[in-house]
Amino acid sequence: MKRILIIEDELDIAELERDYLEISGFSVDIIPNGREGLKQAIQKNYDLIILDIMLPEIDGYKICKEIRPLVDVPIIIVSAKKDEIDKIRGLGIGADDYVTKPFSPQELVARIKSHLSRYERLKSNNFTHQKEIHYNTLRIEPETRRVFLKDDEITMTAKEFDLLLFLASNPEIVFNKDYLFEKIWGMDCVGDVATVTVHIRKIREKIEKNPSDPQYIETVWGAGYRFRKNSM
Repeated sequence: MKRILIIEDELDIAELERDYLEISGFSVDIIPNGREGLKQAIQKNYDLIILDIMLPEIDGYKICKEIRPLVDVPIIIVSAKKDEIDKIRGLGIGADDYVTKPFSPQELVARIKSHLSRYERLKSNNFTHQKEIHYNTLRIEPETRRVFLKDDEITMTAKEFDLLLFLASNPEIVFNKDYLFEKIWGMDCVGDVATVTVHIRKIREKIEKNPSDPQYIETVWGAGYRFRKNSM
């Protein structure tokens, strides 16, 4: 049985989410406090985390940022904050999806099932038998899901790694944002194009000497992104 953690201080919303998830066969824990939710997310093994932003003690942004390098599971933000900047910020720090309140419980359950299915496929099938990829000082290890620049390991979120690996596995091919979103995220969700843009920017900040003049991931204006095989 898949285990889901809900970090949400509005108990009526948390209980509604729990009821629909339990009907669908999930085991659910509810934590109404940000600090305790952060501790629970790190110490216990959950398959997915539902996270509010406005929480007591520690907000959802900080929780997401702290747990993302440590916990490789889908994180879905469910929040009343509807501004585009809030969605971009949430996706930029590692959330896999952003759902605004009020929401359809059936749609939320559908998104959860989709994210869980995609994570399982990525871990079990996608690229798992692929050899290491080397481009100059950049090294990508598909089986261990690790990235190195020279001998320094670069910490990446699950989606950052998946996006980088896909582009590096298909060098010199231009992929538009819609295709990349469908390939890596696999479903329509809030801020799809923004999600790809934000993740490309984060990857560049981690692997490029000068992110504004990238050597590896090139922007092809009006078309999309391309991984340069002969990066100098």
